[in-house]
Amino acid sequence: MKKSFNFFYLIMLYALLLFIPKNDVQGAGSGDGEAPAQVLPVPEPKQVRWQQMETYAFIHYGLNTYNDMEWGYGDASPRLFNPSHLDTDQWVRTLKAAGMKGVIFTAKHHDGFCLWPSQYSDYTIAQSPYRGGKGDVVGELAASCRKYGLKLGLYLSPWDRHQASYGTAAYVDYYHLQLAELLKRYGPLFEVWFDGANGGDGWYGGANERRSIDQRTYYDFPRAYDTLARLSPETIVFSDGGPGCRWVGNERGEADATNWSMLRHGEVHAGFPRPKELSTGHADGDEWVPAECDVSIRPGWFWHEKENSQVKTPRQLLDIYYKSVGRNATFLLNVPVAADGRIHPADSSSLVGFRELLEQEFACNLVKEAHLSANAQYGQRYAVANVADGSFDSFWTCADDGGESWLQVSFQKPTAVSRLMLQEYIPLGQRVCRFVVECRLEEQAEWLPVDCGEPTTTIGYKRLLRFTPVEAKELRIRFTDVRACACISELGVY
Repeated sequence: MKKSFNFFYLIMLYALLLFIPKNDVQGAGSGDGEAPAQVLPVPEPKQVRWQQMETYAFIHYGLNTYNDMEWGYGDASPRLFNPSHLDTDQWVRTLKAAGMKGVIFTAKHHDGFCLWPSQYSDYTIAQSPYRGGKGDVVGELAASCRKYGLKLGLYLSPWDRHQASYGTAAYVDYYHLQLAELLKRYGPLFEVWFDGANGGDGWYGGANERRSIDQRTYYDFPRAYDTLARLSPETIVFSDGGPGCRWVGNERGEADATNWSMLRHGEVHAGFPRPKELSTGHADGDEWVPAECDVSIRPGWFWHEKENSQVKTPRQLLDIYYKSVGRNATFLLNVPVAADGRIHPADSSSLVGFRELLEQEFACNLVKEAHLSANAQYGQRYAVANVADGSFDSFWTCADDGGESWLQVSFQKPTAVSRLMLQEYIPLGQRVCRFVVECRLEEQAEWLPVDCGEPTTTIGYKRLLRFTPVEAKELRIRFTDVRACACISELGVY
């Protein structure tokens, strides 16, 4: 009797499941097996994890803070460095409250002053009065990052205006020894920064002269990459041309609306003369080198008291987020430390305000309560419902021959919408070249184009669009030009 009872309820449950509404597709494939083929190039897993950080901080701090300079000449006395209230816990708490996932610190800027007690230099924090010559700001920050769960990255300037050996082979050995020293003491690091400011006038041990180097070959960066692979293999390498990530070509924090995560092999180097290409990437690139957008919260990169009233507002920071993360890049925001050794209240207030605005902006994804449909899907494994499940690792695709496809969002009643978010499943490559956003004010009405205010071309890891609110009953995204079938991980409407 009990077995019959259970069998009856199993039959009833199965019948109910048959009548649960499903998201519609106009055609379905048999794609419950293998995923669509990759479209090369594709990112390494560590590059995907890096881009998922989205926002992280830069901290410029050192002798320049006390010289009121941006680029120190290399001749300032280490005794100038003696902050009264240095508090790396305060730095990291502030950044975490702003939603930052990591911080890159200027271990050594162009002036050559080392904020850790390097055994290879006599121009370090050990020669300063700070903590009686026993200080180590890099070490303090590394401990704070571990304490509060932020990732640590370091900037070790290749150019050194202090070292007498700069421009010779001896300096190259010195530089690589310092890099290994930092990795062994404070690694693993999520990113190492190699910038394009290289060679020029400097103190150079008292020579007071101008020195030029070949930016492409002098530093022997392949040697640095080997060191990183051995000591910190998850590290992303930043430079004008990567190989981990590239400069976006400006210091405004803005990527181009068309932004490919690819570069042509060997073409971009330190001091690359065509920065516009860094903002867009190369559509025909054969290496995965996504863009990083760097910008300072103040006019300068180091703290200057006269700039306390010129801190970017939360609204300005939100605009930069849309133009960086929202255009398939990451957002690297510089927050300089003030002379007392703490982040200034004006900066911290703006940071927290930015985070509050960002959370408000994306608080309610209207797709969660809407009906989703598509022109086709590649079996249940790649169903249209995947774009609303909150998981980057699932995606919708129709796995067609590269022709046009579309996603549609239908609301129960006309709904005001003004924001759109799209994500591609980039482990299979960057695939979408152009898309169109359309709306219908009523069911069966004519599809009308939505003016997104910028070209709707590439998507990549994430694309965010802002437009004048429309009262739409339905919204449709048509993928009109693709390198291969679109693979859409997430869709958001706000």
